[in-house]
Amino acid sequence: MRLSGGTAAIVLAGIGLIAGSAYLLKPAPLAVDTVQAIRGALEITISEEGETRSKERFVVTAPVSGRLMRIGLREGDLVEAGQVIAELAPLPLSAQEQEEVRARVAAARAMHREALERVRHAAEDYAQAQRERQRIERLVRERFLSPQAGEQAANLGITAGNELAAAQARASAAQEEVRVAEAGMVALRALKGESPPLVAVTAPVAGAVLELPERSERIVSAGTALLTVGDTHDLEVVAELLSTEAVKVQTAMPVHIDGWGGDAQIRGIVRLVAPHAFTKISVLGIEEKRTHVMIDLIEPPAQLGDGFRVIARIRLWRADDVLKIPISAVFRCDTARWCVFAIVNGRAVRQEVRVGHRNAEEVELLDPLPEGLQMVRYPSNSLADGQRVTRRKAQ
Repeated sequence: MRLSGGTAAIVLAGIGLIAGSAYLLKPAPLAVDTVQAIRGALEITISEEGETRSKERFVVTAPVSGRLMRIGLREGDLVEAGQVIAELAPLPLSAQEQEEVRARVAAARAMHREALERVRHAAEDYAQAQRERQRIERLVRERFLSPQAGEQAANLGITAGNELAAAQARASAAQEEVRVAEAGMVALRALKGESPPLVAVTAPVAGAVLELPERSERIVSAGTALLTVGDTHDLEVVAELLSTEAVKVQTAMPVHIDGWGGDAQIRGIVRLVAPHAFTKISVLGIEEKRTHVMIDLIEPPAQLGDGFRVIARIRLWRADDVLKIPISAVFRCDTARWCVFAIVNGRAVRQEVRVGHRNAEEVELLDPLPEGLQMVRYPSNSLADGQRVTRRKAQ
């Protein structure tokens, strides 16, 4: 049937009206932020608050019971090894106390012998670490091992040297403990009616006074803590990690220390992960199992002292050339798979990807993607597969 000119015009107008309405009712493209995969360095770290402390802290105690003279030192004062830091006027000893003094001297001498053996053992470990470092460095130069193996060998050599220095300091302290214990023998003179001289208490090592509970003159019993001495230039960091995180940490892992108040970032290495955990109540009242991780500091700044708060960032893994994207661009397809929304011809297309290492900001992609492929950076729950999208303009 042939339509007249007026009827055809009406039909065409209707069709145009329907097409226009469909166009107006069509959803507008969703504006999204986009990102594309790049190659670069990726690092996995564990961050936790820690506290600095002197590696070798020595609590100086009263060798005998008696009247303690007023201590002239203050917290922070520097002392030398063997310097007299306190004096006591000993009281007459009972028969039991005499035996205790003699036993204390014997125990101090035994501890000194043990400390000397530890020095010998640490010296052998240090020499072995140096030989191992030379072998590994040669293999690194010949490209049989990675540079990372050389760094680990160097760190182990530093750790062994620190252990030797610590063992030598403990041996020196043990020798001073012998002197302190032997000083208690002068109290035996009081049994014979003599006036024994003042017992001098000396510093076991060179360092600074870290704690001084009381400076005033008073009567003290044998074994009472008088003050604490430590070397503020030989510091370590102790961090309390959750046991589930501590199992990922290994000896000689590199550490970055910041959050201590200065601008410089301090380097460190993990010396020890404690073999036992303890229970700690969090600020939310939750019981947590935590483990101490001890970190040696490399060239700590002079401003850092004992008991300072720091942030320890332990590096678990690092690669310098990986394919990565912001972690905000990936999401769970289900319990076992990861996906992204790729932008193809103006539409969001859900695409499964395999991921590897990831931190709080970026994630490693194990499969290559087409060069220049744009992906939705912050996919919302309402974004559907195949939905039209447009790139949001930068503000």
